[in-house]
Amino acid sequence: MREKRKIYLKTNLRNFRNVFWRYPDRLFALRSTISMAILAIPFIILGIPYYGVTLALGALAGSLSETDDHPKGRVKALTITILSFFISSLAVGLLHNYPLVLGAGFILSTIVFILLGGIDERYRTITFGSVLIGIYAMLSVEISPAWYWQAILLPAGALFHGLLTLILMYLNPWRLLDEQMAGGFITLSTYLEKKAMLFPSRKEDQAAINKDLAMLNINVVNSLEKIKDVLNNYGRELKNPEVLRTYLQRFMLLQSLHERAASSHERHDKLSNEDDTIEVVEGFGEMLRQLSYATRQVAENMLTGTPYHHPLALEWISNAIEDKLKEMDENKAQPLVLLHHNLHRSQISLKYLDNPVEGTSIPRLRQEERSAWERFRAQLNLKHPRMRYALRLSLTFLIGFIIEKQLQLDKGAWVMLTSLFVSQITYSSTRRRLFQRVLGTVTGVILGVLLLQIFTNTAAQVLLMFGSAMAFFYWLRKQYSIAVIFVTTFVLSAFSIITKDGGMNIMIPRLVDTLIGASLSFLVIRFLWPAWQYRQMPEIISKAMQKNRTYLLAIANEYKTASSDDLGYRIARREAHLADNELAQAWNSMRQEPKSKQKLMQHAFSLTYLNHALLSHISAFGVHRETNMPTLENFNEIVLQISDAINEASQLIKPNAQNMLVDLSPLLLELKSQIVDTASGLKKQQLRLLYNIAGTTSKIVDELEKTRKEIVNS
Repeated sequence: MREKRKIYLKTNLRNFRNVFWRYPDRLFALRSTISMAILAIPFIILGIPYYGVTLALGALAGSLSETDDHPKGRVKALTITILSFFISSLAVGLLHNYPLVLGAGFILSTIVFILLGGIDERYRTITFGSVLIGIYAMLSVEISPAWYWQAILLPAGALFHGLLTLILMYLNPWRLLDEQMAGGFITLSTYLEKKAMLFPSRKEDQAAINKDLAMLNINVVNSLEKIKDVLNNYGRELKNPEVLRTYLQRFMLLQSLHERAASSHERHDKLSNEDDTIEVVEGFGEMLRQLSYATRQVAENMLTGTPYHHPLALEWISNAIEDKLKEMDENKAQPLVLLHHNLHRSQISLKYLDNPVEGTSIPRLRQEERSAWERFRAQLNLKHPRMRYALRLSLTFLIGFIIEKQLQLDKGAWVMLTSLFVSQITYSSTRRRLFQRVLGTVTGVILGVLLLQIFTNTAAQVLLMFGSAMAFFYWLRKQYSIAVIFVTTFVLSAFSIITKDGGMNIMIPRLVDTLIGASLSFLVIRFLWPAWQYRQMPEIISKAMQKNRTYLLAIANEYKTASSDDLGYRIARREAHLADNELAQAWNSMRQEPKSKQKLMQHAFSLTYLNHALLSHISAFGVHRETNMPTLENFNEIVLQISDAINEASQLIKPNAQNMLVDLSPLLLELKSQIVDTASGLKKQQLRLLYNIAGTTSKIVDELEKTRKEIVNS
């Protein structure tokens, strides 16, 4: 019997690991839903559902306000969260009968909360939750048994959820780091899988693949930024940085793998169209797919603790490609040697994942150098995007509050709730959220009301409420429009449990308020600082080019010095990728803007594509900085000439720009001549890398000059 219990327990633990533990989104949804259920169900059973549902709403807001911190940091964050929730809900209770004072106070506090959220990512979630709690309090203040109950129940629900989360974190304090690190490897895996489609590929298909790669690169870089922030948060709370060594080394590995994955050594159509090289190119594609699988296995290792098993096929394919390259003609094999070396180093890094070099120093990360006050003060001007967002959101709230009071809307605070979720910093993001919110709410209301006609008893409605809550939390980080459907069914079932009317009386108000709130958000950003992307493009392109230049110079310095502390190099690489992301996002946002504002659309796309190509070629130059390549006699002159050309190009579409003084045509001819005259080997490979960088820079210059002419003519 005891043996059967052990088998049963092991089976359940294995099932839990397979269903939840290896999927952070599912685990987050389960944890949040359980905390809400523990709070609500006892009160529903006792026949006083208002208390239970209000506590659950507090837990929901607390879950949305979680910070990515070490347990010690979470204690501090939870203290601030509960205090801000208490002040926000208490103010609504005290001022409910004084609408003018309540409205003015809520709008001013919104501006303050939004700006405080701009200080740090950890404050951003807390301040968002505080605004959300204020709206929740407005929604249910009229059905509260007394004015003070919400100031007790909402913070209490958030406190319970926070304490439950803290207990789980203290049992496994490294779980958050494991989840973030695993997320980074998963985004890289997706990137590698897409890149494998280039080997082989047709020239006409490559533009679409490269566009997708630029978008996927945004996810990888954002994941790297998130991991860096979490590592810094943990580092602030831990006195001994040695305990973070393993995570820091994995982070360095992930950055290195990303640089190699993002690198581009040759034009892919040129590689794919050669009959003599097609077999090797297909091998590269399979090698990239195996690397994608391997990085997912690393993520699995970090999430579940299961050992990482290096794919045998990856090593076999790498050796097979190497043998094939040795059999090929040297001139045809030459462009493929560096690419193979790059991918081979990636597979070697993964193979010896758990065998780092002994005696290496702990890698350093860049820290925020500005104080909290300096970061807050930097936002206090009308040109700062966050200040503009705070003023737009508060204006939306003001108009919504006036409409609610003048028209005496039933549950009119939903107007502001919708505005809170729809309003975003950019026009394109707000427009996207508007359609997601409206579509999700309409679908959720129809679905919710239909289900409530079927599930008429309290027990069934409780199951519907918490099933909806779990689905909401799961989809929140994946697909916002689906999450809105389930949060709507959650709200309908919750109010049905409290009011016993099947939720029918809030169906129409919910739809009307959603349409009003979404429309207000859209109209306000349409006419108040919409920040059309065609106006931002010159500055964004210039910034991306300058960051590429800094990255190139940092690589050249590494070639010459090979310093053991490469923090400066890593910062330059990070900032180049962040600038490239900003450019790709700006172009993507331009596609969502009105047709009349999509000026320079084709040029923006071409420059986005070319900048990403330049960054890929510079990355290829960077991944080989440690291969003991011989320094060319005119190495400094070549790099300086390319650097000067990039610098001048960055100014080409700015107002009063001067004509280019640096012409790369002679350099390209010289490099091409040196490539032909140089025997195969590392020197020739270095020349090819520099030629690719110079060639892409020249194409960018041509495109920028076309763009400038169109700007002048228009």
